[in-house]
Amino acid sequence: MIQALVSSIVLIILAPFIGGLLCGIDRKLTARMQNRIGPPILQPFYDVLKLWGKQPMISSSLQPVLASSYFLFSVVALALLVFRQDLLLAIFTMALADVSLVLGSFSARSPYSYIGGRRELLQILSYEPILILTAVGFYLLIKSFVIENLFKAGITPIAYLPGFFLALLLVLPIEARKSPFDISASHHAHQEIVRGVFTEFSGFNLALIELGHWVKLIFFLSILALFFTPNLILGSFIAFIAFFASMLIDNIFARLTWKSMLKITWSVGLALILVNIALLLHLGV
Repeated sequence: MIQALVSSIVLIILAPFIGGLLCGIDRKLTARMQNRIGPPILQPFYDVLKLWGKQPMISSSLQPVLASSYFLFSVVALALLVFRQDLLLAIFTMALADVSLVLGSFSARSPYSYIGGRRELLQILSYEPILILTAVGFYLLIKSFVIENLFKAGITPIAYLPGFFLALLLVLPIEARKSPFDISASHHAHQEIVRGVFTEFSGFNLALIELGHWVKLIFFLSILALFFTPNLILGSFIAFIAFFASMLIDNIFARLTWKSMLKITWSVGLALILVNIALLLHLGV
């Protein structure tokens, strides 16, 4: 019990570093695909440290509070997941982090920030139903939202919930902020909205948001890994493969409009889940 507790705490502490390392590898491989040398793999950490030391330009007194809330809610959501607590509660807690980011963008008087906030809301509408229905899928399988009960059940969810897993893979680029679904903020400077939802954040506020994004990325990949319970090593490997697949897609496809994003996620994603639920009911699970 003590060993498991220590391991969970260490994982939570390491989550931002793992997320930052993944982003660094992402930037390096993306550069190689574009025939560039690219930044060092540790460049995301250098950027965060530099941001932390800068004097922020605060457009609204709420921004520091909301930026801190985004990071803290992300950490709490991951902690609920790592300590095998209620999956649905963890997803709702992460939703609070997303809402904090949107409110932070709305609090500034900037057209780019406002448009980015609206598009961020559209992204939430695209992936949040998939996440919630995924928790429902686990409930149908083990009759509980508590992750600990999933481990006690001794079954491998991917064998019963392949549609849910594919739906999560579909919305992974949204969570990772990659094309074709990076509509609220783009790291490609030639696109019209550029930083969008992040426009008015700077200094330590932007550093907190970047750290929160890294934690959120690990949170989403951890949910993917849960499908391969109790073999979490295999699950983690599959989740990281999915992340790098989304990176490849990011470099192949252009960004879609918000209407296309909603149509794809709601039609294809929800269709996969509904078919999977019908299969579960047919099997009497």
